[in-house]
Amino acid sequence: MAGVAESTPALPDPVMIDLPSPALIGVIHLPALPGSPCHQFTVEEIVARAVADARTLRDAAFDAVIIENFGDVPFNKNELGPASVATVAIVADHVQRAAGLALGINALRNDARAALGIAAAVGARFVRVNVHTGVSATDQGFIEGKARDTLLYRKQLGRRIALLADVHVKHATQISQPDLAGAARETAYRGLADGLIVTGKATGEPVDPADLRRVHEAVPDRRLFVGSGATAETVGTLLASASGIIVGMAIKVDGIATNPVDPNRAVAFASAAGRG
Repeated sequence: MAGVAESTPALPDPVMIDLPSPALIGVIHLPALPGSPCHQFTVEEIVARAVADARTLRDAAFDAVIIENFGDVPFNKNELGPASVATVAIVADHVQRAAGLALGINALRNDARAALGIAAAVGARFVRVNVHTGVSATDQGFIEGKARDTLLYRKQLGRRIALLADVHVKHATQISQPDLAGAARETAYRGLADGLIVTGKATGEPVDPADLRRVHEAVPDRRLFVGSGATAETVGTLLASASGIIVGMAIKVDGIATNPVDPNRAVAFASAAGRG
């Protein structure tokens, strides 16, 4: 009707990400799990490796760990297999009991329902969703974000688990919204993500600081995390625009993702971020 101002629906408050700012989140890269092509370790061996990594990160003054099925290549683009879901849940429970750190789950490649289900079962505080909104071309094919389904499932579970969503996720080309700032706004305000993650182009590749600034300026009311490529040399600069760092390769023995966490590298990284 002419003369009537267009109204904007009120959006729900994002789920609080219960981590300090800045937050240091160490990645526990699980080896291939039961049911995946490269599986070779027993569940007991996988648990022992993950628990050791988590304790090393705790001792280095990290705030949280995020567990992901990194070894399950090639990944299913949407659904994590039942054996992998069960194993991640077992590992996550042991890790939380052993280290006492805040816990996150990432179900690769893009199974937000599995991540939320595991998180609800073990009391994890957050999940990472690689493609939450829009459409991305990836090495698994085209992946469509399922923000509505994810949010409805979280509501059904009755748990306030924070959703951290990638903006222009690595190993992918954004099809539906190639503009980084536009994608950030859509992820936060149409997809209702609680926090945003910015990465380089591939695992271990550094984030462009200009990209961090663009996302922060586009969505100043969401916490922003660096999702790849941070090192002890760059973490201080990155934290000028981000409120948290998710780090994996830089704190592993010889900088290799599949190796154990290196205590010296982890301590050096935390110290460069202002800890200890």
